[in-house]
Amino acid sequence: MISFILMVNKQGQTRYSSYYEWISMEERVALESEIIRKCLSRSELQCSFLEYRGYKVIYRRYASLFFIVGTKPDLAGTENNENELGMLEFIHTLVETMDKWAGSICELDIMYQLEEVHFLVDEMVQNGYIAETNRANILRPIALMERESQKADSMFR
Repeated sequence: MISFILMVNKQGQTRYSSYYEWISMEERVALESEIIRKCLSRSELQCSFLEYRGYKVIYRRYASLFFIVGTKPDLAGTENNENELGMLEFIHTLVETMDKWAGSICELDIMYQLEEVHFLVDEMVQNGYIAETNRANILRPIALMERESQKADSMFR
């Protein structure tokens, strides 16, 4: 099960975060800063997987953004059998979908269109489980929303 998804720039600033299990705000801030520091300090020659505080952390860097996914076992006390390569593929699919939506995804797209990014990720991940990976199915509702908002904008001009 996916516990959290983070999108972070090279300076370690979180641009997007989504949590799928309840964690107190103080713990979130501490967990985020520690995981981000660990991911940013690793070289490109090191593996993109690490274990930290019971989480399997899978990350990938695209240009100036780090996409970080944290997983935990479904039941307490069981082993985390989440497939790391599957999560890397999920990150790649997420980035490809965002590229198709915004051209070439960059930090500014995430910052200035955060609502659409949340909607896009929510289309792919529901309640911590990957629900959809088909780009056309993910982007269709977003395109419909954009088309309707353009109609609404033109009505008031």
